[in-house]
Amino acid sequence: MKTALAELISKISSGCMGEAEILRIADEAAQAYADAAGFLVANPDINYDDSFPMPLGEWVVVGSLPETVLFQADTYMELFTRIVESFGKDVPFNIKPKQLAKVEALTALNRIQVQLSSMNPEMGGYVLVNFSQLLDDELQAVLVYGNDLPRVLALCEELGIAAAPALEAQRIAVHV
Repeated sequence: MKTALAELISKISSGCMGEAEILRIADEAAQAYADAAGFLVANPDINYDDSFPMPLGEWVVVGSLPETVLFQADTYMELFTRIVESFGKDVPFNIKPKQLAKVEALTALNRIQVQLSSMNPEMGGYVLVNFSQLLDDELQAVLVYGNDLPRVLALCEELGIAAAPALEAQRIAVHV
């Protein structure tokens, strides 16, 4: 499990996290999956109880990801603002967050995904992926290289972590 967790964290971090940090999170999450009660006793500062919508191991992963990897927001405008900020000022974007303020979710997601798909073409662009169970925000996602998407989805399935390409999930939700 630790190997699958490390590979997943490495792929969703897209180079934003160092190997030592990735391995530390994977190790802690694997321990939490294996023995939740023991992990909580050994880590009394962890704010987790059985009412949370995910296993403790997944909670450790989600809670350990930096905000440059796990994007949380209540609107697509806020989400895109966080994504833009994570790339820094030197990376140009063709759309501005305010262009997402008054459009429907599907339109906003489509605009975001078109922008992300055009970036880093040698890696297949980026795909915005809904990741894990929602906690305090309406939206929670990671960026995954297009080339890595099938493997990331397979790893999430293997680990029992909810994941789906955001645009595809929104299209399905609109047509249900």
